[in-house]
Amino acid sequence: MTKNTGAAEADAPTGLKRAVGAPLLFAFIVGDTLGAGIYTLVGTMATDVGGVIWLPLLIALVVALLTAGTYAELITKYPHAGGAARYVDRAFGIPYLSFLIGFLMMASGITTAAALANAFAGDYLAALIDVPTAPAAVVFIVLLTLINLRGVRESLTANLIASVIEVTGLVIVIFVAAVVLGSGNGEPTRLLEFAPDVPPLQGAFAASVIAFFSFLGFEAAANMAEEVRNPSKAYPRALFGAIATAAVVYLLIAIGAVIVLPPADLAESTGPLLDVVFASGVGIPPWLFSLIALVAIANGALLFMVMASRVGYGLAEATLLPRVFARVLPNRRTPWVSIVVVAGLTVALTLIGDVSSLAETTVLLLLLVFLSANVSVLVLKKDKVDHQHFSVPRFVPVVGIIACIALLAQQTGIIWLGAIAYVVVGSVLYLAARAGRKREDRLAR
Repeated sequence: MTKNTGAAEADAPTGLKRAVGAPLLFAFIVGDTLGAGIYTLVGTMATDVGGVIWLPLLIALVVALLTAGTYAELITKYPHAGGAARYVDRAFGIPYLSFLIGFLMMASGITTAAALANAFAGDYLAALIDVPTAPAAVVFIVLLTLINLRGVRESLTANLIASVIEVTGLVIVIFVAAVVLGSGNGEPTRLLEFAPDVPPLQGAFAASVIAFFSFLGFEAAANMAEEVRNPSKAYPRALFGAIATAAVVYLLIAIGAVIVLPPADLAESTGPLLDVVFASGVGIPPWLFSLIALVAIANGALLFMVMASRVGYGLAEATLLPRVFARVLPNRRTPWVSIVVVAGLTVALTLIGDVSSLAETTVLLLLLVFLSANVSVLVLKKDKVDHQHFSVPRFVPVVGIIACIALLAQQTGIIWLGAIAYVVVGSVLYLAARAGRKREDRLAR
């Protein structure tokens, strides 16, 4: 990786408040990554690969690092809200394509938040209090929306506190696994045992789709570009530091979970890490770990709702959504219309979807977005800007494109149908927005 130097740093004025430094940005990405993915999906990976959970995590890590390199260049070269939609617009200049990528990014954030709302209202919450699932999920989303409306600094400060708590939960899992291994009660030989009924290579790639769900923090961070101070320096450090941190923690968790529990038990569990802690016999109260898991899930949902609302704001600024989406609160400077719309759609999806299908849909949507970003960075290599930015060799996005296609090939037909439905809905909204803009232009004449 190399850096280009230029005349000035990209820290231009923006309609949003630049209140985020590198530490908060690092916490944002770590918090977005070390969340519900690892707390809820370890069992799903065990179904596909048995005890070799570390393998799909390594595959997902490689894809994440390749695409993160692409994003590090694009974010620091064009530090504006909107993420991949902005990059596609600059690379190809096709409004519909730009809108569609932005819409898929926004949809992925909403879909993820809905999945996490369902996870929040499920078994982990049931371990603490017996309440109906649907109302609990709705109240959960409303509370997160209020935090989002309050302001980005407040949202990320809440994220910082939650990140410390959720990392503490993961450290507990690593600690109890080490105790079990040290006492001679663990089974490290399981780490090389594939699922008996699944071909190893097929299982590894299938599980890598789920594992990739756990490395999705960097795209969310791209949409905070207009609220980050000194983005050309802050982004690469925060981005690669957060991914490296997440990778180390994930691998330790995967190894520890398999050492403590047989893969078959992990595969049957809806709260696999809670089962690991309980099976260790160390004496951590189940209610305490459930509470930590709930904080982790809430933190991930908040960050994806923040991201989705910023995508909506960015699309409106680019005139790809109605201008109303760019409205901000006078004092808070938060995009309130976009935030409220995101909240409403998240509630709707929460009531009709389930955790696993929503998670797989998120991965498919984001792989399409990442594919567009990798293509765009190649097209934009010839575009010169007058400020310092990060740069990657051309082979990085090329390999990233190949990796994205390989993971897309693992998706099932029903998940593809869901993605097609999103494209249809997005296309209808795009045509409606364009018609509205034409009416506004005629009235303005």
